Amino acid sequence: MNPDRSQRKVRPRRNSTRRKSAGRTLTDRATIDRAKIDRMTIGRTTRAELRRLDTEKTNSVSTDLDRKSSLEIARIINAEDAKVAPAVKRALPQIAEAMDLITSALSQGGRLFYIGTGTSGRVAALDAVECPPTFDVDRRMVQFIIAGGPRALGAAVEADEDSRELGRQAMAKKKLTRKDVVVGLAASGRTPFTIAAVKYARTQGAKTVAVVCNAKSPLGKAADVAIVAEVGAEVVAGSTRMKAGSAQKMILNMLSTGAMTHLGYVYGNLMVNLRTKNSKLFERGVIILEKATGKDYAAARKLLSAARGRVPVALVMAKAGVSRARAAEAIEKFNGRVRQAIAAAKIK
Repeated sequence: MNPDRSQRKVRPRRNSTRRKSAGRTLTDRATIDRAKIDRMTIGRTTRAELRRLDTEKTNSVSTDLDRKSSLEIARIINAEDAKVAPAVKRALPQIAEAMDLITSALSQGGRLFYIGTGTSGRVAALDAVECPPTFDVDRRMVQFIIAGGPRALGAAVEADEDSRELGRQAMAKKKLTRKDVVVGLAASGRTPFTIAAVKYARTQGAKTVAVVCNAKSPLGKAADVAIVAEVGAEVVAGSTRMKAGSAQKMILNMLSTGAMTHLGYVYGNLMVNLRTKNSKLFERGVIILEKATGKDYAAARKLLSAARGRVPVALVMAKAGVSRARAAEAIEKFNGRVRQAIAAAKIK
């Protein structure tokens, strides 16, 4: 008679465990374990917290959205989007405070880091990568960090956002100094990855800013300056890529543009430090010179060609009445700050 199967001892399959862990270092496994513990701990409080967040609530305006016509859906979204700018307007004092922090940091050779997960991280990446071609600054001046790394820009890697350890590690890799500024973005204001990164940045002496869409959030409390844009419930409940994402982009536009303007990378309201790397941008450079110097199209085009396509150099040549070499020297000396370069070139 066969023994009762329930009495048999079942041995664990050690080989499969070994195969899964093959190639991982002890440090890797420890990091994964800590990430799992983070997620387990966080999961206990997530449900209650989400119920309280405005950005997670159901929007009464878009009830029965799936029964609406295309025009009705467009009108609902458009009407809700109209609430974003007023929400950002209410945060202007804090935006200005953050702008001054960033300007001060960058003027001392510091760096600006945006950090976020999911949509927030992608919005951060968009603003960061646009700074070099817009203002002709070093790509290391404004950087982004997104949970999951660059691959998260094109694919959802949302699980990493629950790990405090990964947030700390991502920030530690940047070797922060007291000259740097870290801007953490999270619509909910409660993303563990981003909160941990911002807290770590403060321990290193860096200035910190939070960009959130819910008041009294953990991220807001962790930062030196909290920018809160309360946009309310989304048209599709919880889809913070909508109003919250728009608010975040508007705020980052202000922070980077304001700081770069203070630093001298904008002349008047003209984008004089753009890189004329293609025909469209070269023509844009000609138009900028027309406006800045009062020259006609032909003269402005000739001037830009003489400056070898460098708009700031051309502008200094025209305004200070100097050669290309002297204009280029002045631009180099003042790190692209056109107005200062013009004044210095005139004196010389």
